[in-house]
Amino acid sequence: MIEKALIGTRRYWKWIMLLLVVGIIGFIFYLQQLREGLGITGMSRDVSWGLYIANFTFLVGVAASAVIVIIPYYLHNHKEFGRITILGEFLAVSAVIMSILFIFVDLGQPARVFNIILYPSPTSLLFWDMVVLTIYLMLNLLAGWYTLDAEHKKEPVPSWVKPLIILSIPWAISIHTVTAFIYSGLGARPFWLTALLAPRFLASAFASGPALLILLCLTIKKVTRFDPGKDAIQKVSQIVTYAMCINVFFLLVELFTAFYGGIPEHRAPFLYLLFGLEKSITLVPWMWVSIVLSCISLIFLIIPEIRRKENLLTTACIMVFISIWLEKGLGLVIPGFVPSPLNQIFEYRPTLPEVLITLGIYAVGFLVLTILFKVTTTVKEEASN
Repeated sequence: MIEKALIGTRRYWKWIMLLLVVGIIGFIFYLQQLREGLGITGMSRDVSWGLYIANFTFLVGVAASAVIVIIPYYLHNHKEFGRITILGEFLAVSAVIMSILFIFVDLGQPARVFNIILYPSPTSLLFWDMVVLTIYLMLNLLAGWYTLDAEHKKEPVPSWVKPLIILSIPWAISIHTVTAFIYSGLGARPFWLTALLAPRFLASAFASGPALLILLCLTIKKVTRFDPGKDAIQKVSQIVTYAMCINVFFLLVELFTAFYGGIPEHRAPFLYLLFGLEKSITLVPWMWVSIVLSCISLIFLIIPEIRRKENLLTTACIMVFISIWLEKGLGLVIPGFVPSPLNQIFEYRPTLPEVLITLGIYAVGFLVLTILFKVTTTVKEEASN
């Protein structure tokens, strides 16, 4: 079936070429990082995680959100989700690939990856994160591909595929839970030291991932002859609404605990995010943008009449995606280091090479996603004829 990705319109090939160019630019700057070290990034001894780990964390949530369309279809037999289930699984595949690539570039030297494989440590959460991500990637790739192949051949789906799909449901929860434990297990970082972090991760994942899926479905509807289905998109938008409400509630609970409790170590990172500390206000504008976008998107999503209009739903989903990326990306990672355990402020700003490497990884991920979606839509178009 992969040959179907080799046939497309001029617009399709322009998009492919754009992704290839951005990916090559990112790779060139990665070679510079490989030669000169992580010193070309904005990270330092005091802020050792930055844009790479922020995107890794966010994309693991996008990958986990595939469960949102799998559960209704396979466990509750909601047929309207059948047209987008494979799209959700392939979105998870590309998101996991990007997550792994962000870890890869953050390690500095590629050979360090083999240390995890050659010297596994069962007490290391990073080891378990690698295990669950790799297995989740294979589960979604195998389940999505063989389901699509059966539809292409007009044959029943192989019997061994459904157990893999069912297994992927708890596995989706596990990949983001383990990622949250990497943060909340660090006792010296009060900003992350909360039992609510894993539920927050899952709530934000079930808002941002489906929001991106809706945007992709609406795009597919415009540029291909395959219609993912209005009912499915509206159902997913309801899930985004509930998840976004829960995500905002969890954030408000964290703010109450930090400010009402008055513990300086817990309050300082939130002060740095929302108001700045000692004239250090790098993240303040971005966090207020995130808050404003969250509020506006909630208004759009909660009112059914607005949510049913595709153009307004598109706007709401874009706002959800950006607001959660800001909150769960740099807004999650950087305050864990600021202020430092010695109560000093070390600000982090991504450098140009760091940004271009990040864009290159996104280009690779969207290239994989484009190919998988091209095969999927072509097969479904042929099946509907």
